[in-house]
Amino acid sequence: MRLHRRGFLRLASGAAALPAFPQVVRAQAYPSRPVHVIVGFAAGGAADVFARLIGEWLSKQLGQPVVVENRPGAGGSVAAEMALRSPADGYTLFMASSANVINASLHDGLNFVADSAGVAMVAQEPIILSVNPSLPPKTLAEFIAYAKAHPGKLSMASPGSGTLPHIAGELFKIMAGVDMIHVPYRGGAPALTDLIGGQVQVAFMGPAASMGFIRSGKIRALAVTSETRVAGLHDVPAVDEFVPGYEATQWFGVVAPKNTPPDIVERLNTVINQGLADRQLKARLKDLGETVIACSSADFAKRIAADAEKWASVIRTAKISI
Repeated sequence: MRLHRRGFLRLASGAAALPAFPQVVRAQAYPSRPVHVIVGFAAGGAADVFARLIGEWLSKQLGQPVVVENRPGAGGSVAAEMALRSPADGYTLFMASSANVINASLHDGLNFVADSAGVAMVAQEPIILSVNPSLPPKTLAEFIAYAKAHPGKLSMASPGSGTLPHIAGELFKIMAGVDMIHVPYRGGAPALTDLIGGQVQVAFMGPAASMGFIRSGKIRALAVTSETRVAGLHDVPAVDEFVPGYEATQWFGVVAPKNTPPDIVERLNTVINQGLADRQLKARLKDLGETVIACSSADFAKRIAADAEKWASVIRTAKISI
């Protein structure tokens, strides 16, 4: 029996679609039970807040509960290892941050880039370079000149060794050609207390911790570490304006274990990006001082890999160890 050309084309096109059919069915069926989002820090922190906001949105859109689990320890590494060694089925996700790619360079046995699949970026925030108001420099240019004239005399506070503010400060020292003594603290609050009191002269801190003290005049903001100026600090320049090429922002985003089916990753990416475009959710993130970042899962994976390489280089150059 001869098959007419039109009939043959219909059969051929149907056959070509068959390999994709199971993926479509799987994506439509997902999720059929609760999804867990692991957070590497205690409740109330930035990563926890983002996980709960995104989790609430996912639950509404996917029709299943999204459970946020806090597993603090080792700067988020304990939770990352737990989440990324879970079954790659889309039911265990991880609220990641820049801290995870930094930790991979500071601790043996961690391979965050290779073990994770980028799902969706959520937001990013700058670090703020602030000084005690008694310090003579009023601008970043004056500060760089002052630091060069007083090598090793300025104390630079951070929330702890190996944190992004610490690494951002080390990158600044390398690129601006200044020598400051790093003073690590157990968190942002004690570091800012000593900055206000004058025990240290400089600090690299996140906006959530420092904005209130900047607005009250207790500390002076000289620059932000993002590529451009940020809302709420329009008069504060980006470091890049004086040190070309400098950038050090903290990002937050959802990742899954490697080998998670691409169709599930893409469905999650689509739903999360819809949430980031939602007026109410977007406003809540902006109220926290965050810049909302929506991108493809592929672009997020590229950002993770690029930051891992960048911070590993800084850590080697500055000879940072924990």
